[in-house]
Formats: sequence, structure tokens, C-alpha cells
Amino acid sequence: MLSPALNRLVEAFRRLPGIGPKTALRLVYYVLSMEEAEVEGMARALVEARRRVKQCTSCRNLTEEETCSICRDPRRDTSIVCVVQEPRDIPVIEKSGEFRGHYFVLHGALSPVEGRGPAELKIPLLLQWLEKEQIKEMIIATNPNVEGDATAYYLAETVRPLGLRITRIGFGLPVGGDLEYADELTMKRALEARREML
Repeated sequence: MLSPALNRLVEAFRRLPGIGPKTALRLVYYVLSMEEAEVEGMARALVEARRRVKQCTSCRNLTEEETCSICRDPRRDTSIVCVVQEPRDIPVIEKSGEFRGHYFVLHGALSPVEGRGPAELKIPLLLQWLEKEQIKEMIIATNPNVEGDATAYYLAETVRPLGLRITRIGFGLPVGGDLEYADELTMKRALEARREML
């Protein structure tokens, strides 16, 4: 029923996570109701972000510089690293005001079914980084679901020979949920309740 151009736009929106056919169609109709200059501005912003934003050479967070603002901040505690699944998890933890160390972003979780192993998650880079820096504690803040738990246990076992303290955030977070949906108080309590990985 839709024209080819509309179908292509619906399919483009459907590729985004959490966007089903109805939401994609709603977005298409909304975009088509916008002024042409607004749509062009949105398109330019998308292309510019895609070209300019890259991974921090240290922690793999997203940045436009070689290293991100967190890695460049001299007030951060360099002896503690918090390992997260995605860049979007960092602002949630930062909002809690509880963590003042550094981060390392895996860009996913282990998932043999989807073909994501340790190399795809930057785990070899994490191990090199841990050996090079004076890290005393690694906090694992992966999502509380099957893939996040498997990743946490794999990391704990892989890093254990380095002799540093390995903790996992406590869970005031719902099992099966994602960190990006946690509020500040829940995130603060989860960080306070972190525990040793056995």
C-alpha cells in the first residue's frame, strides 16, 4: 500500500533497536510532516555524527577526540575500572554520582548464537589495558540477563590471574532489564551493593 520511497524509509527505521512496524510507520509520517529544512538538518546531523564520533583509544567510549573526557579527567581514580556493555550505560552510572573511576566499554555481551566472542567484545584490549595500568579493582557492570551474566563470569575467570579485586554491581536492577533504563537511585544502590566475584 505504501510507495517504494515510504517502504524504504519504514524499513530504515525498523533496523533501529526497539522499533517495530507500527512505530516505524508513525516515525515516517512524523518525518514527512516536518519542514524540509528540519529533515535535511536531521540527515546532516546523522551523517556528521557517524563521520566524527569514534571510540576512545583508551576506554572505547564514544568521543570526537582521541580520548574521551572521562579518560582525560585528572580527578578520576585510575586504580578502579568499571566494565560496561555499551557506551549508553556510562551516563546512567555517572548520574548516580557514586563512581569516580575509569570505564571500559565492551560494545556488547558474549553471545555464541549471534557470533559474539571475546575478540568482538574488545576483551583482549581490556586485558592489555589492565596489565599496563595500575588497576586495583575491576567492577563488572554488565546487564543482569543471561548474556550479561555469562560475560561477567567469563571476565572474572579471565582476569582473576592478574590478582586484582573483581566485583560485580549489586542488583537493585531488575533481572532481564537493561542498565540504560535504571534511575539514579537504583544505579547508586547497585554500585554500593557490588560484590566480589567468586
